[in-house]
Parts: sequence; structure tokens; C-alpha cells
Amino acid sequence: MKIVTAGIGLRAGHVLSTLRGVMPEADIVGYYDPQPTHLDMIGTDIPGYPSVEAMLSDTQPDLFLVGSPNKFHLEQIEAGLRAGVPRIFAEKPVVVSIEETMKLAELLSEFGQERVMVGLVLRYSQHMLDLRAAMDEGVLGPIASLEANEHIGPYHGAFFMRDWRRRSDLSGGFMLEKCCHDLDLYNMITDSRPETVASIGGRRSFLAEHAPVSNAESEIFHVKPSVWENVDDPFRSDGDIIDFQTAILGYESGASLAFHTNLMVPDEQRRFCVIGARGMAEGDFVRGYLRITRRDGSRYADHDYTSGARAAQGAHYGADAMMCADIAAFLREETDRLPVSVVDALEAGVAALALDEARRSGTVVDLTDIWTQFDAYGLRK
Repeated sequence: MKIVTAGIGLRAGHVLSTLRGVMPEADIVGYYDPQPTHLDMIGTDIPGYPSVEAMLSDTQPDLFLVGSPNKFHLEQIEAGLRAGVPRIFAEKPVVVSIEETMKLAELLSEFGQERVMVGLVLRYSQHMLDLRAAMDEGVLGPIASLEANEHIGPYHGAFFMRDWRRRSDLSGGFMLEKCCHDLDLYNMITDSRPETVASIGGRRSFLAEHAPVSNAESEIFHVKPSVWENVDDPFRSDGDIIDFQTAILGYESGASLAFHTNLMVPDEQRRFCVIGARGMAEGDFVRGYLRITRRDGSRYADHDYTSGARAAQGAHYGADAMMCADIAAFLREETDRLPVSVVDALEAGVAALALDEARRSGTVVDLTDIWTQFDAYGLRK
């Protein structure tokens, strides 16, 4: 199994090293990255290439990992498809605009969507495995409404404000870059896509007047290092992303979601509450629990993922290891499907981009025409 990568930052290095841990036959044979920062995670003796095209032509890989900054994903995925690479793994978000979404949809209709896998890792989590099992049994019934958040700590929020992700032209915006995971989950849970969206947000915490006044406090905002296109001061950067956003989504199924994200939350949360006609599920990825309750008040499940046999091990609440194990099984043809597809990822991305359009315009955005255009490529199963 020959693997190459475009981009060798922390995320790509982590995914590749985790995948190689569960797939000993995996051999990383090349990389493209003008500024590699984590070669030590995959091996400093791996040859570098001057371009993606040269790397793909020379190595003829079985798997091409696209782990570069979001702005470059589309062109690199297209290069992999046109070079005939059997499998491509693209980190989220797959693309950074509605225009790129349609371009990739066109490419997938031509070359086959099954060739592209995506890094929406939360679908692989034990939380979602257990929730899907309960939903398959009909415990919740039809989903009526949801509320959820992604609240990240100041150290992580500062990383976004210093890193290349602070610029929407490179990342696609914070809602797309960070919260596409969450939006994908709620598409999955409602078994539908957003039909209308509205959003309010802006910058209220990462402002110059709130900058730390002591060196000790300042250290908090430099815990997570950044290398490419980075700046030093998260409170006075040129970034255009928000540091808080509140969103409302109405789904094709009739369900609704209220979603809140904030980048300056000292006690982190990633909580969700799913309410159906016959029961509810409440959980938190950060705090490590999932409770499922029937409408008569009886408890269907009460999972603690912080200890015991179900304890989460490793990054993304244990989901990274689970994702790589599933990908290994898929590449070995031991299974014919994964829990998330590139089409799922594109649909979550459209939701994120529409929410930012709603925030900027101060209007309710109707997605009907976008879905009509997207569905014309025949990708939905």
C-alpha cells in the first residue's frame, strides 16, 4: 500500500502515523509540501517532490492524502483524480466555497465519488456509534429539534486567530473550518439537509482591548504553535473570522437546530441535545457522556466515555483511532463503506458557507436553488 501526502503539518502527520499503526503494510513513499513542519511524524527520509503532479506520476500511489491548507484542496483532489489514484483521503473541509463545491461535484460525477474519502472524524466516534444504534432501534423516533454547541478554549481560539485559518480566503471561514464536523453530524441525525438558515455572529473577545497584560496570561494564547502564514498576536491580527456565532437551521425533514460556537470558553464544551417524538439524547464530546432517555422517563442508555471499557483513547475523543481502523478495513476491502462520504462532507460545507452568508447579509438564506444545482450531478444515493 503506497501512500503519498500533500501537506505534512500536524494533522496530516497524526493521521498518517495513526493509519500506519493499524496498517503495517502502509508505506509512505513521498510528500509535497514547500514548508514541511512535521516530517518527524512520518520519517525524515521520505522523498519530497516539487509538485503534486510530479509526486503522483513518479510514485503511482494507492492512496493520496490531501492534508494541505483548505485553499489548495480542490486543485490537489482534481490532480489525484486525473492521475488515476485509486483512493484519495481529503481532510475537512473538502472545499472553501459554493463554486468549488459545484466544481468538485462535477469532478466526482465524472471520476466516481467512491474514490474520495474525507476526514469528518466525529462520525466515527463512540458517541455517534451508540447514538446511531439507538436511532436504528427507533428509540428517539422522528427527530423534531436539536440544540448544540462547540465551545473551544482560549488557547485553541488564539491558535485560530494566529494561524492561516484566521483568513477566510485560505480557510473558508471558522464555521466551515471548525464546525463542519458538527453540521455533518446533524445532517446525519436528521437524515436531511438544511433548507433555510439564519445566523448572527462577530468578534467580541479577540479584540485589542482584551489582550493580556501579563506575560503569564499571554502564554495561554501561544500554547498551540502555528507555522504557515502565522502572526504572533491573536488580539491584533489581520484575521477576518468570527469568535462567536449563533445559528438557526431548518431542515428538509422539518426538524430544526440551534447551534452556538465561541472561541473564548475557559471550560470547554461540545454538547448536543437531540429531541425526537419518542425520546431524547444528550451528550458532550469533551465531557465524555451520552444519555438516552425514552419519553416515559426511563433511561435507555447512560454511557460514560471517561473511564472503563468505553473510555476514549487518543485525539478527537478516541475517534481518530477508530477512523483509521475503519479506513484500513476499507482499503483492504474488508468493508465496502465508511460512515461518512465526500457527498456528506460537501453538504455539511454548503450549510457552513450558507450560515456565513446569512451572517454577513443579515437575511435568512434559502438553500433550495443550491441543492437543485448540486443534485443535478447525481451524487446522492
